[in-house]
Amino acid sequence: MTVTSKLSDRQHETLVGWLMAAPAVILLLAFLIVPFLMAFGLAFTNQRLISPNPTEFVGGRNFAQLLTVRPLTLDPVIDPATGKPVLDKDGQLTYPRVRDFTRKNPKYPEFDGLQELTTLNWGNSRMVILAGDALFVKSLLNTLFFVVLVVPIQGGLALLLALIVNQRTRGVNIFRTVYFMPVVMSMVVVAILWKIIYDPNSGLLNNLLRLVTFGAWHPVDWLGTSASAMPAILAMSVWQGVGFHMVIWLAGLQNIPIMLYEAASVEGANTWQKFRYVTWPGLRNTTVFVLVTITMAAFGLFTQVNVMTRGGPLDATTTVIYQAIIRGYEKQDIAAGSTISVVFFTLALIVALLQRYLTREREA
Repeated sequence: MTVTSKLSDRQHETLVGWLMAAPAVILLLAFLIVPFLMAFGLAFTNQRLISPNPTEFVGGRNFAQLLTVRPLTLDPVIDPATGKPVLDKDGQLTYPRVRDFTRKNPKYPEFDGLQELTTLNWGNSRMVILAGDALFVKSLLNTLFFVVLVVPIQGGLALLLALIVNQRTRGVNIFRTVYFMPVVMSMVVVAILWKIIYDPNSGLLNNLLRLVTFGAWHPVDWLGTSASAMPAILAMSVWQGVGFHMVIWLAGLQNIPIMLYEAASVEGANTWQKFRYVTWPGLRNTTVFVLVTITMAAFGLFTQVNVMTRGGPLDATTTVIYQAIIRGYEKQDIAAGSTISVVFFTLALIVALLQRYLTREREA
């Protein structure tokens, strides 16, 4: 065979490979890469979907508004005649109004246009946390709260289930099927189902708790109370997604050589020692995959919130993705939605890289 024929065969294989990959490449370009590049560009403008004003370049103003957070310390109002603090009708200390600092006060230009996020009290002083976009900051905190809790809970519970179903016992295939069933259900269907379960009047959860407490339980509006809404969504999300990661952990467990456990048994290792020195090191690559996938799914929390709470009550369940979609589509503020999307992508990328770094395989 000549060199020319070899090159021709290689070029033919390369062409066939590109043709096979073309549909996936086109879809990625059309629905992922190009939209992200457009969002990145629109984040530096004031683009609105329906607006008589022309689109203008505004630089980093959108990012500055989203990410600006400043503390404002307030001291009690002092009566100049007596030199004592002024008290209200309830006998509490009074403080200057926040809007006196945030509404074009020339003495405090750094607070102009900021919104009140939260208030902290200690002693006689009051610290008000101001933000350029208080709703976005609250959404970011809600998202981080969800991620910090759901990653260890869902990952740990999935590992526990995988260890259970990995045992060669009778009926284990039934348990595998039961645990995995919620994964194949649509998240919208699951959210509607759990919204019915959480119903304060006729929901299964309140009725079950009333039954086991012999009527002493008082019904709770799980999705209508700020303190319980996000934990309720978290519980539902763990229930729906734990089966998938159980299967991933199970695949990792079954790839660990049996001879390692036999050697550990010969050395007199107990169950915990086998897990610590054999099972866990053997699951290193699986751990990285599970942590990254749970984290990315947690950052993308949207469907549960959209179906169950619409971001309420009092913005207790609003998330970054939810705000991006609401502003970009419902409010037609394309620039704001694009800015939030870029910030979200950057944050998720940083967290994923940090996870990968912390779980990397270290040299002895």
